[in-house]
Amino acid sequence: MSAPVPMPPLRQAPPDLPSWVALFRDAEIPVLAETADALELLRANEDAVDANSLGEMIATDPLMTLKVLAHAAAHRSSRLQTDAETVTAALVLMGITPFFRDFGPQPTVEDQLASTPYALDGLQRVLRRADRAARFALGFAVHRLDPDAAVIHSAALLHDFAEMLLWIHAPELAQHIRLRQQADRHLRSVAVQKEVLHIELADLEQALMQAWRLPELLRHITNDKRANDPQVLCVKLAVRLARHTADGWDDEAVPDDLSEIAALLNLSLEATLKLLHEFD
Repeated sequence: MSAPVPMPPLRQAPPDLPSWVALFRDAEIPVLAETADALELLRANEDAVDANSLGEMIATDPLMTLKVLAHAAAHRSSRLQTDAETVTAALVLMGITPFFRDFGPQPTVEDQLASTPYALDGLQRVLRRADRAARFALGFAVHRLDPDAAVIHSAALLHDFAEMLLWIHAPELAQHIRLRQQADRHLRSVAVQKEVLHIELADLEQALMQAWRLPELLRHITNDKRANDPQVLCVKLAVRLARHTADGWDDEAVPDDLSEIAALLNLSLEATLKLLHEFD
């Protein structure tokens, strides 16, 4: 990842996927204000900070998680045999002092979107959804005794990061998509994305992960097009359920989600619903 550059709000969609990647690849990614504040408190007492506690704090913010993983991938030693697939692993490889040296005071989404409250609201909705999706996915993975549960949690947290970046850097386009979908509940996300953005956000996500050289396992698990893989299915169903239940559990798509999750977890519908409410 090159040195980040400030980016003026994008009002017109670039023509194709390479153009989108070129725009977003090196753009500054602001983080949540609470993350920025917490980092400054920890910086003041760096000797007391360890990778686990710092990693847990960062992993509550998908935007900071993305920055750390991209930074770790860009500075990965060729001698290392494994990728840093979680924030904590990245911090262990990086070291606490180098982390604070490389990550100074962070720009915040609250500051960047102060003049467009609708964009901050849209972003916060995606962030809340990502947090719930990550909890669901982790719960599914733990139930299945998956050894990659921590990576599955990260994958669900980051699954919709392209939509987050859209609200940050192209709020008018993001709002246009949201209003179109609110006006027509049956309009497929992919269809309206292609119409407004000329691309699918899922394709932008995969292309950016490739450009940032993020770990292969993380790229694999976030790729919905490989849905016959149980790990991919964990994330895909968690994200779908979080989206369908964002405003309550009475969405007409929830019974289908419930049925597929029950099959994944090898549970009855009743037991699955009880488990989901525990995760939530």
